[in-house]
Amino acid sequence: MAQLWGGRFTKETDKQVYDFNASISFDKRLYRHDIEGSKAHVTMLASAGILTDDEAKKIIDGLESILNDVENGTLEITDKYEDIHSFVEANLIDMIGDTGKKLHTGRSRNDQVALDMKLYVRDEINEIDERLYELLRVIHHIMEANIHTYMPGFTHMQKAQPVTLAHHMGAYFEMFKRDRGRLSDIKKRMNTCPLGSCALAGTTYPLDRNLTASLLGFDGPTLNSMDSVSDRDYLIELLSALSTVMMHLSRICEEVIIWNSDEYRFIELDDAYSTGSSIMPQKKNPDIAELVRGKTGRVYGALISMLTLMKGIPLAYNKDMQEDKEMTFDAIDTVKNCLTLFAGMMATAKFNDRKMEQSAKNGFTNATDLADYLVVKGVPFRDAHGISGRLVLYCIDKGCALDDLSLEEFRKFSDVIGDDIYEAIAMTTCVEKRNTIGAPGSEVMKQVIKANREYLNL
Repeated sequence: MAQLWGGRFTKETDKQVYDFNASISFDKRLYRHDIEGSKAHVTMLASAGILTDDEAKKIIDGLESILNDVENGTLEITDKYEDIHSFVEANLIDMIGDTGKKLHTGRSRNDQVALDMKLYVRDEINEIDERLYELLRVIHHIMEANIHTYMPGFTHMQKAQPVTLAHHMGAYFEMFKRDRGRLSDIKKRMNTCPLGSCALAGTTYPLDRNLTASLLGFDGPTLNSMDSVSDRDYLIELLSALSTVMMHLSRICEEVIIWNSDEYRFIELDDAYSTGSSIMPQKKNPDIAELVRGKTGRVYGALISMLTLMKGIPLAYNKDMQEDKEMTFDAIDTVKNCLTLFAGMMATAKFNDRKMEQSAKNGFTNATDLADYLVVKGVPFRDAHGISGRLVLYCIDKGCALDDLSLEEFRKFSDVIGDDIYEAIAMTTCVEKRNTIGAPGSEVMKQVIKANREYLNL
């Protein structure tokens, strides 16, 4: 068992205790960040005169060799080591001898793991942002192609007013755009370097923490060493932001699942993103959308677990904090996979514009426009609302849409209705006359799509 401690102890750690305490099984994914941080630390130690240039070069060359060996598969990270830090240091000492023992000068595993997690999370935020960007590109292309694809807009899951598919998808564009903004804010706020805080009270060595921070791309060093080693706020913020991403994915997945049903048939998913039934040959199931919806709870669970983990921990570092990694790693992996698969599913999906428009007509989504028509003709709005409602009830009894009524039938309910009623309640009119910014009319939708194109740098 390779450990970085032991002088204080007179006997070996119990094997079960060692296994329970070890983190190598999951923190091994931090190997690149651990080596990156160690190289910056050694460079700083040499600059401060704590190590000679020759010692620093020997250590850095050894660290780079370990990195290459891990990545080309000649060096395996195994459970022989307690954690990723002991793996790197033990192999460095094996490789270059006693000089490798100087690597840990002026630092602790406490500030080391805090650094590793920040470097890892910073990289992962960049990856998640790239996948959000790709999803936004997919949504943008759907919007561009469907400015005139009419469909029902819903409230309370009831058909409400006609919109377009471009307008509907534009709502999700705004959601995922805000998600990118949240991740960007987190990245800015977390971008301070904890290395040099040591266990909790800094060190007597003359470290140049500004240099270390600069070498690692941070805005500067953290300003309180106790907070530095026990801060996990940025993970809580990250998991909260990822939970919001998953909530947005889950909402649109719910709609895709409904739209994919035989009752709606608004959308047809590509075979590559669907599955069948082991017993029912006619089935084509939206499993990707359902799994994304289901995995949302997994990410929510990570957030709640992290909040619960941190709520009773006194300053500074406590072993409880080791539990932050698995839940964070899993949430990040889950979100990245969901974003990639969902974007692929939507990019290959086909929309049934005829079914969408027919659904809007059959759902009386133009009833509000009928009431507005009456108001323009001089009918008080409350009376117009009642007339429109009675016409809808008449159509329900008759089994038809408002557009299907004859002029004589319309005039039974109000004699102000003329031939122009059909144009007034046509889907095209209902949508196109809504031209304030943010509405579904094609002219303002073109403005929004232009803004989206500029946002995406297309």
